[in-house]
Amino acid sequence: MIRLHMPRLRQIRIVAVATTGLLVASALVAPASNAQVTPQSAPAAAATNTIPGVDEIVSSPNLRQIANVPKVAPLDATNSDIAFQGKYAFAGNYNGFVIYDISRPSAPTVKARVLCPGSQNDISVHGDLLFLSTDSSRSDDSCNSTAQGADVKGSWEGIKVFDIKDKANPRYIKSVETACGSHTHTLVPGKDRKAVYLYVSSYSPRAEFPDCQPPHDSISIIKVPVKKPTDAAVIAAPNLFPDGGFPGSGTGSATTGCHDITVYPAKDLAAGACMGDGILLDIKNREAPRVISRVRDTVNFAFWHSATFNNSGTKVIFTDELGGGGAATCNEAIGPNRGADAIYDITGRGDARTMNFRSYYKIPRVNADTENCVAHNGSLIPVLGRDIMVQAWYQGGISVWDFTDSAHPKEIAFWERGPLSADTFVGGGTWSAYYYNGHIYSNDMVKGLDVLELNDPRTWTAKLTQYKELNVQTQPSYLGW
Repeated sequence: MIRLHMPRLRQIRIVAVATTGLLVASALVAPASNAQVTPQSAPAAAATNTIPGVDEIVSSPNLRQIANVPKVAPLDATNSDIAFQGKYAFAGNYNGFVIYDISRPSAPTVKARVLCPGSQNDISVHGDLLFLSTDSSRSDDSCNSTAQGADVKGSWEGIKVFDIKDKANPRYIKSVETACGSHTHTLVPGKDRKAVYLYVSSYSPRAEFPDCQPPHDSISIIKVPVKKPTDAAVIAAPNLFPDGGFPGSGTGSATTGCHDITVYPAKDLAAGACMGDGILLDIKNREAPRVISRVRDTVNFAFWHSATFNNSGTKVIFTDELGGGGAATCNEAIGPNRGADAIYDITGRGDARTMNFRSYYKIPRVNADTENCVAHNGSLIPVLGRDIMVQAWYQGGISVWDFTDSAHPKEIAFWERGPLSADTFVGGGTWSAYYYNGHIYSNDMVKGLDVLELNDPRTWTAKLTQYKELNVQTQPSYLGW
């Protein structure tokens, strides 16, 4: 059901504005004075089985923290994804979102904090528009909503649209309800530039949920006219699994929708991580994406979570979020092939393209059983001539790794905090770690925004690429050879 409301009826609470607002930069930026790096004589990414102490920071010598901005109330819930535009970073939080001014990466400041609860608040930006995903059932679509059961017909989940022309004062202008809510969404630019599309991923239908009925093998497609975003509406709900998705097993999730989709508009390609299936889609027609290839891993993958292409579009990496991000899986008991990345080569042309498994990648460090650690959100680093990405691993920290040789991926840099507790399991760690215009930005679920600097001769060419806007799941191409 689509709800239409006039913008002036919206209620939005802007809690703070920085640099000249209620918080000053000196209170927001905590230098990385506690960083402890491995000896300079050590390899660039030497694996270690020594687990850091509580809150202790360890890293390879080529990756160092240069700033941290802690969370503050009321946006002190779980941090989630990040998007970028110009000198700003937009960071999701289960209670809303924060706009950071990152013109000085070593000293980010808060431009605005917007209180608008609704997990996960997955986030993307385009021009003067910001989009948020709500995947928790709410009493209504306002920023004053409260939690309400999905078994209540009047409950709301979906996409919220903000006008961010004034970065210090975002305005909530539109909502679009979607089936089963919006766990994540992916922004897809229209070919005529007059509209953008949101591919909305959601899952886990139940018979007692009026707005999330099984079977749910589809995504929702929202069309947003750029000049009139208040006309945004669901225009299609393509069934990606007409013959049914993976039925589930003792070790793998059943496919009841998709968790996340990464699009590569320059190649008219998309990769869907859909719980029990990994799919490759042709998105030449933005309103009618077609599945052209599908893969499964019934041995090692538990939950197909996200995807990343290489720059040439000849490889795709899928992540397995074993344990849903809330379990300790970076240990010897789980091993190197579960809760990991899987690298696939894409071969063939057109509808005959297939994905061929080459290898797994997992961080080469053992974490404590008190730490949640599993493959999570990362981005390609725009290095010329090589395939290198940075990736978040929750409390496993941040890993920079090279998959130029698909069969033999290797880590080249890492950065990690110690556990939040030495005795008790406490969830936390980095949700998203992305490379943007010369630095790595990490949204730590508990500790706030971290900024890191990578200095490695293998990645210096990445500094030649500057993006005006970056939504990581809308993968840009860059100059290569």
